[in-house]
Amino acid sequence: MAEVWLDNLMVKRESKSYVDSLYAILTHTGQFQGTKYVLAGYTGMAFKLSVHRRLLPMSVTTYGQWGEAHRPGIDNLGIFTIWDGGRTRHATFEYYQREAVNWVKRSLDEGKGVIYWIPEFGVIHGYDDADRIFYVQDGWNKEPQILLYDNFGLNFTGFWYCQVFGEQVRISEKDMLLESLRLAIEDWDIPYRLLPDRNIASGRMAYDVWVHALQSGDYDESGAAYLLESYCQSRTEIHMYMQDFRGIWNELDQACACYDQLGTLIHRMKGCMVQQDNRRMLRPDAVDELIQDLLKAKELEEQAIHYFRIISLKFPDRKRSTVPRWGAHSAR
Repeated sequence: MAEVWLDNLMVKRESKSYVDSLYAILTHTGQFQGTKYVLAGYTGMAFKLSVHRRLLPMSVTTYGQWGEAHRPGIDNLGIFTIWDGGRTRHATFEYYQREAVNWVKRSLDEGKGVIYWIPEFGVIHGYDDADRIFYVQDGWNKEPQILLYDNFGLNFTGFWYCQVFGEQVRISEKDMLLESLRLAIEDWDIPYRLLPDRNIASGRMAYDVWVHALQSGDYDESGAAYLLESYCQSRTEIHMYMQDFRGIWNELDQACACYDQLGTLIHRMKGCMVQQDNRRMLRPDAVDELIQDLLKAKELEEQAIHYFRIISLKFPDRKRSTVPRWGAHSAR
């Protein structure tokens, strides 16, 4: 019976759970050598903002159909990837589950960890055929979770997802930067990523839904704090990402200045939260202040995206200007 354990593959929760997981895998394989915030920038993950109308904790990971939402960022790194996922209620789930167990093991045999929806995202970094188990890191705990092959994909959300990675081609840093700005523009402009569901808004619209929830008072308290924490982290990542590339284009420097101002707001927003009963909560007396800061933040991001558009128009964009011979189609 085979057993595999990938040493020195460690997930640490600091960013979005997908970015944390991806960073752990790619640094372990040597396919990425930069900082985590640069990875969040290149993949466009730092720019993703989704908000449920009641500010539920799920807001942070409901930024689209995961396979389609993650693919452009991995493409931008030049890495081959395969993923699968869906709803566990489907009659065919057990067949997909069986196949997924096999190809996850093959990836581990090749020395590459696998991204897995726990929830949230984590990394499968080992298996033991004798006990028919996988070892999974969630980024919070030092000890791995144990996942039975028979329980693969089963969780309280009703969704399953896993993703493996292959070989890599080289893409220049400037090209990855440009594409990441275009991904940011797309995410800003698309209001609903999960149509026909309109309970979750994205990009520009996410700010409006967020403010409306706070004004109405009808929101999940722990979710509101978790969303704000995630937002502060992602916007800090964007700020650092922009600073790393100052001087390449004048408009990028202007966009960076917008995120400089947003950084001041972020510092104030963090003060809107308190620790209460072992969880983060919004301070009731700080909600009005937070609303005003979010409105200002939306204006600053709108300005930054405007500068991204100017940069994008300077260069050909074959990914979006060329329609395949067989036409365009929507995500499955």
